[in-house]
Amino acid sequence: MPQKTVTERDMYLQSFEREYPITLKVLKAYPAEKSELKPAEKSKNARELAWMLVLNQMVVTPTLRGELKPGGMPPPPKSWNEVLATFETAHRDATAKLSQLSDEQMNRMITLPVGPKQMGEVRVADALWRFLSDTIHHRGRFSVYVRLAGGKLPSIYGPTAD
Repeated sequence: MPQKTVTERDMYLQSFEREYPITLKVLKAYPAEKSELKPAEKSKNARELAWMLVLNQMVVTPTLRGELKPGGMPPPPKSWNEVLATFETAHRDATAKLSQLSDEQMNRMITLPVGPKQMGEVRVADALWRFLSDTIHHRGRFSVYVRLAGGKLPSIYGPTAD
């Protein structure tokens, strides 16, 4: 029986799809009425941090086009419910685009920010993996906000104290 080759795109899409419902659960666990909670002066408020998770879905399109520029993403909406709805819509849009990618497109080089005031050449695939890792990082940060706001933290990769 011939074995199916798993491409990098397939692996990325599987990871992207696996992380999405986990992140959505964490977002939905947050008490909407506390969306302006800001745990420290230098911190983003909960709505702004949640928006970072949305942007990591939205960033797929400019990444695939090679059009990533610092500060080029939309600001957060004023409503918590709009943040959640945009997360779901942005994920569907991103998944549709990602499912059409070829290996050649995944290996194409694009220019994007790689450090403070620094641009560099990066493979599309590496940029996508970076943004997925960034989602996981910000979701971890956001999980602290859930508890600070009195929400019940859902399982992320296993049982929680909640």
